[in-house]
Amino acid sequence: MTDLLPVFDAHRRLLFGVAYQMLGSVADAEDAVQEAWLRWSAADRDDVADPRAWLVRTTTRLALDRLTSARARRESYVGPWLPEPLLTTAGAGVPDPAEEAVLGEQVSLALLVVLESLSPAERAVFVLREVFGLPASEVARALGRSEAAVRQLGHRAREHVAARRPRFDADRQAHREVTERFLAACVGGDLDALLAALAPGAVLVTDGGGRTKAALRPITGADKVARFLAAVGSEGASLPGLRLELAEVNGVPGVAAWTDAGPFVAMSLGVADGLVHQVLVVLNPDKLSGLGTGGGSA
Repeated sequence: MTDLLPVFDAHRRLLFGVAYQMLGSVADAEDAVQEAWLRWSAADRDDVADPRAWLVRTTTRLALDRLTSARARRESYVGPWLPEPLLTTAGAGVPDPAEEAVLGEQVSLALLVVLESLSPAERAVFVLREVFGLPASEVARALGRSEAAVRQLGHRAREHVAARRPRFDADRQAHREVTERFLAACVGGDLDALLAALAPGAVLVTDGGGRTKAALRPITGADKVARFLAAVGSEGASLPGLRLELAEVNGVPGVAAWTDAGPFVAMSLGVADGLVHQVLVVLNPDKLSGLGTGGGSA
């Protein structure tokens, strides 16, 4: 048993990255990785020529099983469903820079939302091929399909993602500067400053899951979005120990908040032309474990 854990740990970040991008859930991804460990610890290593390939294949299949049941549960979800946010700043939920290299900007909430519209097989191929760069032969073995089928699935997935992926063109520094202005406006409850930071057609999507106050439909238009955010900020200001911070959320600058009771909210912004075009807000407390206890900054 002593030689099993080092081999597994060497690939743990990769396995979590695969499972998280397949499922959009930190908790489900962690469960899939734990189940992969149990299967690895019980496997006959004489039959395992390539531990990495075996572990990726096992984790992918476990994630596919979970994805099918998760989608069934989401049919009864209250309001819009968003993926679980994950802080990708070292020391704030992710232990070191190597973890960020595994997840990277491909793990943005905006992309994960698009991946939700793929079939499970298309999503698996996109994650394994486009995000992690696995060869078609390895993906084919993981999914139990031919290489030709994998290439066809990959082609459909790439076209689908390209057609639906939001066109946010801000570089990292510009994104950070816009996010800082947005955060300052939220903290100050400054409606005019919020309006100045938002594009006229800005869209706000909030995920409360029926657990906390949230909009049950997307909100469109700078004025409506600003007023909703100002109202949420006003209510949150009364919470004990509220800390609202610039944070790296899923690979890009975003906003996260904690109270004395724990994580409170995560926001991911879509930025283009110096303005916020999309605001994804996760308020469901069941989805905020990836925020840790706070204290990090982007």
